[in-house]
Amino acid sequence: MTTREINQKCLLRHMKAEAEHDMAGTLATIHPDALFEDQPIGLTLNGREATARHYDLWWSAFGIQTDSGALHWVKDDFVIGDAHFVGKHTGPFLGIEPTGLEVRFPFTVYVLFQDGLLSGERFFYDLNMIMAQLGQPSIPLAA
Repeated sequence: MTTREINQKCLLRHMKAEAEHDMAGTLATIHPDALFEDQPIGLTLNGREATARHYDLWWSAFGIQTDSGALHWVKDDFVIGDAHFVGKHTGPFLGIEPTGLEVRFPFTVYVLFQDGLLSGERFFYDLNMIMAQLGQPSIPLAA
């Protein structure tokens, strides 16, 4: 099996586990030294246990799922994904109590691999789009 085939297989397992909100299955696809960066909320996490916080944040706040996505392989160990997150605000998110409102927003994620596991993810999305859907004021962009 080629490096890309190994990484594709891992990514498919990862995406299936994410869709099922299977934390153990999701973390099994993450490299122990992984670096996760959620750019809009300024969250940087290192390692499996820390990345579990990222999944818990989104799953508990929105029961988040992806819709209508595509993968763009740049190299055997680097893929860019784009899709839409969809969910319902049923848990706290960044200090905002649940509103019961539905959210849908596009996102892009850069995914790196090491040793056949995800070694990094960097997320990009419009946080103010989420805030607007939750009836919240915009968050000023950092200078």
